[in-house]
Amino acid sequence: MSSRLKALLYYITVRLMLAPVMLLAIASVVFLLMRATPGDPIDAILGPRAPESVKVALREQVGLTGSLLSQYLRYMYELCHVNDGKLIFSLGKSISTRDQTVWQIIKNFFPATAELAIYALIVAVTIGLTVGIIGALRPNTKWDVGSRLFGIVTYALPMFWVGMILQLVFSVQLGWLPSGARFPVGVEPPTPVVGLYTIDALFNGNWQALWTSLRYLILPAMSLGIVISGIFERIVRVNLRQTLLSDYVEAARARGIKPRAVLFNHALKNAMIPVITILGLTLASMLGGAVLIEVTFSWPGLANRLFEAILGRDYPVVQGIIVFFAIIVTIASLLVDIVNAWIDPRIKY
Repeated sequence: MSSRLKALLYYITVRLMLAPVMLLAIASVVFLLMRATPGDPIDAILGPRAPESVKVALREQVGLTGSLLSQYLRYMYELCHVNDGKLIFSLGKSISTRDQTVWQIIKNFFPATAELAIYALIVAVTIGLTVGIIGALRPNTKWDVGSRLFGIVTYALPMFWVGMILQLVFSVQLGWLPSGARFPVGVEPPTPVVGLYTIDALFNGNWQALWTSLRYLILPAMSLGIVISGIFERIVRVNLRQTLLSDYVEAARARGIKPRAVLFNHALKNAMIPVITILGLTLASMLGGAVLIEVTFSWPGLANRLFEAILGRDYPVVQGIIVFFAIIVTIASLLVDIVNAWIDPRIKY
């Protein structure tokens, strides 16, 4: 085993050991923040005029009795404990719908968020790479200026504003696309396979459902993707321009290699290393950061469910969803480091 591989395995081992510590810290911070905010979840569910005896009974049932420390210890025990020799990882039960666990909520709502994030990432990468490459290949021209302006403007645009503008243009004015939801009301979605309607429709061979799913996906995916594309544009333009000025690219040109081969086989490959880093982390952040888009388009995803849980003071749901997103970010960060080390041998750990 080479020394570089040993160093990488050691780094991965350390990261895996630190991951539970980070998740514990995130769960603790969310626990404290939820209880530091004003308002009583029991009043949010039962109303302020409910009998006090009913409030006390519900508060005991959902574990909101006792001191803050006792609630915290109870929450941590339920989060991860050993029962009959098995490690149990429980995110608790919803206060507003007490017969439903947080894991069930995640299972029901996460596929919609994942589908939106994947298609939005495709839009962002396609637009960002295209504009960034054009700007890098034509420095100090109107194309370069336009590329820079695109990156600055899209990065600064509010997601909800972009979504509303697209709704007004393509839904209200032109009537080409639906303004919200994930599938038509009263129409049966494709038979579930993985939970993503477009993939489910492909597996079932239901082309009508595939087209319908794509029509409902276009506007929210474009809204989220356009804003995120500015990040990729700036990274690609800067790194590709630096790579094109490097010595090995000049040497490739001097050997008479075609410009297209120089771009794709030499320059773009090395310029894509930081893009891959941002790609994984952006996908992870989009899963938890699509709240505004999901609310704007009434998209039935996990981010929208998190927003509803915050409004309803549903502590277990808020804490559970944030911990779930933290797990995704941790895994994505680790995978990005491994891919970078595999692509670029210069990276050392």
